Order: sequence, then structure tokens, then C-alpha cells
Amino acid sequence: MSTLWHGRFGDEPAEELLAYTASVGFDVRLAPDDIAGSRAHVQMLHRVGLLTADEHDAVAAALDRTETELASGEFVFAPTDEDVHTAVERRVTELAGEAGAKLHTGRSRNDQVALDLRLFVKRALTETARDVIGLQRVLLDRAQAAGDAYLPGYTHLQRAQPVLLAHQLLAHGWALARDVDRMADARARADVCPLGAGALAGSSLPLDPDHTAATLGFAARFENSLDAVSDRDFVAEALFALALTAVHLSRLGEEIVFWTSDEVGFATLDDAYATGSSMLPQKKNPDVAELARAKSGRVIGHLTGLLATLKGLPLAYNRDLQEDKEPLFDSVDQVRLGLRAVTGLMATIEFHPEALAAAADAPTMAATDLAEHLVAGGMAFREAHAVVGDLVRRSLAGEAPLAELVQADPRLGEEAAGLLDSGVPVTRRTTPGGAGPAPVAAQIERFGARLGADADRFSHDMVRVA
Repeated sequence: MSTLWHGRFGDEPAEELLAYTASVGFDVRLAPDDIAGSRAHVQMLHRVGLLTADEHDAVAAALDRTETELASGEFVFAPTDEDVHTAVERRVTELAGEAGAKLHTGRSRNDQVALDLRLFVKRALTETARDVIGLQRVLLDRAQAAGDAYLPGYTHLQRAQPVLLAHQLLAHGWALARDVDRMADARARADVCPLGAGALAGSSLPLDPDHTAATLGFAARFENSLDAVSDRDFVAEALFALALTAVHLSRLGEEIVFWTSDEVGFATLDDAYATGSSMLPQKKNPDVAELARAKSGRVIGHLTGLLATLKGLPLAYNRDLQEDKEPLFDSVDQVRLGLRAVTGLMATIEFHPEALAAAADAPTMAATDLAEHLVAGGMAFREAHAVVGDLVRRSLAGEAPLAELVQADPRLGEEAAGLLDSGVPVTRRTTPGGAGPAPVAAQIERFGARLGADADRFSHDMVRVA
């Protein structure tokens, strides 16, 4: 059994060692990135005179064949293929002969895997950001279609003040916009090419890492070879961006569960985005929303797990870093699946404006408006708060409906009692960024412009193929 290090060892590796250390079962996902990096590396080796033209052509053709076999499923893995890099190099050598054995010239698996991961992260963040933008578009569409529908805004899960439904939906949209920003930032810091760092110290061969970086479309090459092979900050940053996106999906999921419960009845799920019960025929369950809540914990766990792995590692490469891939791959998959499912759910959910308004029209929902009415007449806010609070207390104690108490109070009267009329409080939210008609109309316009700019930022893939 031949390994990449067989010359140093007299005995064959134990089966238990190979079973425990092998990563090809999951890092085969990096095969397209490994092929792209190898193409660029081979071009550079030819450019600096370490490969002849014939050798370059033979290796390039072997890489093309290997890529085709991997994509079609024809590729046959060998027992010694402990990772995707080993598998690709073995197959290229089988196809190109002696020239293929030069593929690894001036390269270590340490800088090779760091390269593959950076290419993957750039692509994955681009694709995930597009999925986020897709959900934001649906939220914008639903906000525009919501018109003047309003519902209770909550603090402490207690009814607080009425807000337009559009405002509530766009609150989630703006949170997702920050996720897009974080993905763009993380992608930019991943945009550094580590190839040429070698195992840890560079090479005595006339390599040209700047050329390799440019060929692969990176913004820059590494500055320090030790840092280049040991850095996984970019993975941790990607995981954080993904984890916070999952948290935002979870918060939206919680609202969906709440809104669609029989006790609240603000909305109904489309059949295509709900599930039933194996025992209870009447049930319509918000499983997508519930899984959005649950899977956030899974993604948060991946982030904390990687940080715990990284915290005590000495420079430079350590095999511990093999544990960076499965958390990253799973986080990307779960967040992207969640984004698409929640996008479909939000595109098809049916809101019930009458139920929304009925909950938002409770007289106490205008309490702040009553206090602000007194403030506008010159009363200090703390005193106004106490006056209205006393009226609310008396009403809830059964003395009289709040509207009657307000009308009878000489400090408030008929005009103030009109603030309790259905649909009036939400129209009084006039400050920028507020929940009333005028600021929400302006917000919709700004959100649409922001969405267009973000779509442009992620409209093209970051170049990765040599």
C-alpha cells in the first residue's frame, strides 16, 4: 500500500490509522476546487521552467480527464486515497505517467487544502448570499402587497403598539441585509491565495505565487507562509455569518409558528409548506418554521466547535484542522436549505388582515398615543405616563371602558378618545424608520434600492477556474 509518505516509513500504515484519519469521504466535495488549483499550479510550474511544454500538456489533459470522471461518478477511489488531494494526484499520475508525478512540485497538502477551502468558501458565500437575497425579495414583495394591514407589535411577547405588517416583514429583511454584508466581508477576507506557502516555509524552487493567485482570480497572495497554512479565520468567519443567518431564520420561524397557531390566527400556511400529523387528522403543522428554529442550534454548534478546535493550536499546520470541513459543509447546506424553504413558505403564507386588526385595535394599544397627546399639550412625559397608566388600570379593573375614562378626563377628552378608534394609532407613527404609513413607504423604497445593490454585489461568481 503506497502512501504519499511511504519513503520515510518501513511498515505499512495500520488499518485503524487509515480509517480514523481518512477524509476523502467528505472532502471529495472539494474536488472541483482541487482541480482548479492544480491547473493553476501546473501553469505556474510550466511558466517558471519546472515543467516542459509536453509535461504541462500531459498533466493538464490528465486533470481534465480526472475532472470528468469525478463529475460523472466514473472515478474509482483506491484504498490509499485518504483525501481528495491524494486521489486526484494518484489518478493524474496514472494518466500522465512521470509527468503526473511532478504535479506536487513545490506544493504541500497544507497549502493545497487551504487553497481548496478558500475557493469553496468564496463560492459558498456567494451562493448563500443569493439565497438570502431571494428571501429578502419575497419579504419585500409581501410588504408591498400588505398595503395598510396592521398587527400588534410586541415586546416581551405582550402587545405593545400597532405596526404595519409591511414594517414587521421588513424588520426581518433588514436583519438579513446585515447577513449579506457579513457574507461579503467574510468572502473578501477569504480572497487570499495560500498556494506557494508549501508545508509551512515556502520553497527553494522558483515558484511564482503571485501568478498563481492572479490565475485563480484571488485579490492577493499570502504574506506569511506560516499564517497561510494555519489560518482558518476565514472558515470561522464564514461559520459566524452562516450561524447568524440561521439565527435570523429561527426568529422568523418563531413568528410563523406564533402567527399560525389557532390561538393567534394571524396567518395560514399553504399546504405545500406545512405537514400533517400521523395521528391527528385535523393538524396542519409549521415544520419548516420549527426546523428553522432547531437547525440554528446545529449551525451555532459548528461555529463553537471549530473555535474550540482552533484555540490551542501551535503554528503551523496540525491535523486538527481536518475538522474544519464537515462543520463548514453542513452549515452551508443547512442554511441554504432553510433559506429556500422559508422563502417558499413566506411567498405562499396567507395573512388574515381582519384578525391582525382585531388584535391591534385593543384600546390599550393606544396608551402611548394618549401619553404623547398629553406631552404635545405641555405635560412632562413621566407625568403623562402615570396619568394614562392609571386610566388603563381603572379600565382593566372594570370601572369603565378605557374610551369612556379618557373622554371623561379633563386632561384628555373627546379628541384624545378618538385616538382609540380602529386603525388610528398605527397612522400616528411618523418618525423616520417608524411603523406608520409614510415612513414605511419610504422604507420600502430604500429597502428595494438596497436589495438591488446587494444583488449586483453577488451577481457574478468570484473567478476560481484557471
